[in-house]
Amino acid sequence: MVSDTLSHTTRAAHDVGLAAWLGGAMFGKFAHNPALRRISSRSERGAVANAAWNGYNIVNALGLGAAAAGWAASRATETRPDKLSGRERTLSAVKDGLMITSVASGLLNGIQGARLAKQAPDGAVPVETGTEPSPETPPQAARIQKSIGALGSVNIVSGVALVAVNGMLAQTDHSRPPLRRALRSSNGHGVSPVTMAAAVGAVAAAANEARRHW
Repeated sequence: MVSDTLSHTTRAAHDVGLAAWLGGAMFGKFAHNPALRRISSRSERGAVANAAWNGYNIVNALGLGAAAAGWAASRATETRPDKLSGRERTLSAVKDGLMITSVASGLLNGIQGARLAKQAPDGAVPVETGTEPSPETPPQAARIQKSIGALGSVNIVSGVALVAVNGMLAQTDHSRPPLRRALRSSNGHGVSPVTMAAAVGAVAAAANEARRHW
């Protein structure tokens, strides 16, 4: 049995981490990178982009790590297959795949970003935007940039899908009656005494509510 405090803390870390990582990725893709065109010097664009992403990489890493760790902890306890309905098992399996995709693309994106910053002193690689090479961009740096753009798109798509699946899982759990949720918390080998007490309490509360309306 996992305590409510630990469960709530882990869930909060998962959700906050997911928000920090996805929010940063979307801001970079749709706002920061295109705005670099306002800087006249292409090498300065590269320096600013690399400085900005190097500064946010720690937030990205912590956010994605917290989201992944929170989900892994949940899968080992509250969202084990034997505790889920058929629909929840399907959604959780989809979330497993999305989380793996997000972590992998996020790690690769960070690695490629670090490689790009090393292509010129102080990260001043001449670029058109954060993910678009300019005519002056060296060939290797251009290839790295293109990979960053592709990985960033994968990261955002998987992140948006994660948020959607997260919401569906939460809604599925909330829409179940209290008694059914209590019965689902058994370990698959029978109902535990705590679960039975919760179920009895739910039945008693329902009966009491019915009597009040007679």
